[in-house]
Amino acid sequence: MYGDPATIRKILTELGDTWAVVGLSENRDRAAYGVAGVLQRYGKRIVPVHPSAATVHGERGYASLAEIPFPVDVVDVFVNSGLAGPVADEAAAVGASAVWFQLGVVDEAAYHRTRAAGLHMIMDRCPAIEIPALG
Repeated sequence: MYGDPATIRKILTELGDTWAVVGLSENRDRAAYGVAGVLQRYGKRIVPVHPSAATVHGERGYASLAEIPFPVDVVDVFVNSGLAGPVADEAAAVGASAVWFQLGVVDEAAYHRTRAAGLHMIMDRCPAIEIPALG
């Protein structure tokens, strides 16, 4: 339900190539760093979103989604489940088309709110695993 193949394919191939990666920092040991690199290799523009607002993988960072001065297509969420719901709400507020909660990030209420707001949503999956599987 939270990761149906049709929605995964739509997000990865049709909804646009600008991905805000919430929780992405310069820490190479964190999963967000590696996943952002994979997204770049598959042609996605990544936008780091982290309180440090660091430049990561050559892309300027922002402290919040609201500070990004251009449209974002997908918001990829690497924060713990307790913080993920407000990020999904912010994604809807900034006009994103989709929200992607990473492996282990689960908030059923946020999933339903995000879908009700008209956004596509995947939860508890990783695009770095899914995108190569598309072929």
